[in-house]
Amino acid sequence: MAVTLHTAALGTRLDRLPLSPFHRRLVVALAGMILFEWVETYAFAFVAPALREQWDMPLSTIAVVAGVGQLGAFAGGVLAGYLADRVGRRRTMLACVILYCVATVGCVLVQNPWQLIAARTATHLGAQGMAVVAIVVLTEFVPATARGRLQTYKVAIGSLGIPIAAWAGYFLVPQWTWGWRLVFGLGLFGVVFAVLIHRWVPESPRWLASRGRLAEADAIVRRVELQCGVESPVDVPPAPAMAASGPTETPDQPRISELWTGAHRRNFLVVTTMWVTGLLAYSAYNTWTPTLLAETGLDLDDTLLLSAALATAAPLGALAAVPLIDRWDRRRTQLVLGALSATALLLFSLVRAPAIVLVLGCLVSLLFQMAVPFLQVYSAEIFPTRIRALGSGTANALSRIFNFAAPMLVAAIYTGAGYTAVFVLLAALSATGGLVAVRFGPRTTGVSLEAATTSHPAPTPKEPHTP
Repeated sequence: MAVTLHTAALGTRLDRLPLSPFHRRLVVALAGMILFEWVETYAFAFVAPALREQWDMPLSTIAVVAGVGQLGAFAGGVLAGYLADRVGRRRTMLACVILYCVATVGCVLVQNPWQLIAARTATHLGAQGMAVVAIVVLTEFVPATARGRLQTYKVAIGSLGIPIAAWAGYFLVPQWTWGWRLVFGLGLFGVVFAVLIHRWVPESPRWLASRGRLAEADAIVRRVELQCGVESPVDVPPAPAMAASGPTETPDQPRISELWTGAHRRNFLVVTTMWVTGLLAYSAYNTWTPTLLAETGLDLDDTLLLSAALATAAPLGALAAVPLIDRWDRRRTQLVLGALSATALLLFSLVRAPAIVLVLGCLVSLLFQMAVPFLQVYSAEIFPTRIRALGSGTANALSRIFNFAAPMLVAAIYTGAGYTAVFVLLAALSATGGLVAVRFGPRTTGVSLEAATTSHPAPTPKEPHTP
């Protein structure tokens, strides 16, 4: 009981803080690291044509390289989520960053497709692990009233990696036979932000308190309060004294089985559905739209322009979410964004004029990217601290497995039912996540993390009637 009360008190103290340079440094360090991870993660799409020519790689090998990246991301999401709840957010995040940086060096130096497969798998594992823990760290430090807004800024900065990778591929790859190595090498600039994470990002006090390390948690909160210009409450007893007032509580270790049994099952199914449907629609749209448009007769130059425009629109979509994410119920806003995306996708499937295709294509990309920060922050809010990283990370990771099968699914639908049917499927997927969240998910907007994870408990079985 003492640990639980002290954890709630620490959460209240973090939620009452004004935004300060501490919070801004947190966003810069995390978002900057994610930016260069996204550069490296998306780079393969823009260097694949050069590699295929230089190494005489068949399309099947290109598909294997892309596919193992998704499997690496799956492993990274689950493993990093588990370790973040078991050994700590900061330690896990730094381990993922180190793995990512070493694997990026490997991508630059590879000499054949099999080396590239191994390096790309490790890169995706580290990058996804870092991204999963970064969502949780920011969620646990930021006040409830600004949780979504700062998460959105992180997404906006990080998504700059997509157009950077796109334009770097456009300008560097054709210039030299080794230009693709320069594109991969851009990811190494993330080392700068890895250093900033080491210097600026402390361990999460909420996680420390959940593990019974109350003195350490209290000390970090006091340092953050000092940086925010807020005095620590005088009526809060020192952590050791509070812990000593009752028996020592031994925290349970996180178990992945908790996610589909007991009180957390419904929330896990909600966010898993949101991640799977959202990422499947988003990835299939970005990956297949230029190819499908070319199949319908659109010029190659127009499809390349569309690809570059969609990549450039990504950060703008995240910024468009800033004024909404902490003002309205996240579940209902996600539903509205899904409905708008579905409508735009259906219209997109009916037009062929390049100018209209470009406008609708950018609109769809903006709406998809607007939904990303809502999904990221919501998936971290609805799990208790002791399994927050494991729950949100595993839900995210499962979407990678489904995404692995997306190319075959889209190809089969296009072959069997045609161009429009593909976009009907994407429209249905886009609308699903918000519907599930509104129907089954708890409200979290503006609510403390401690309250959000207890406001929607799973139904308990009725006790048998006794006469």
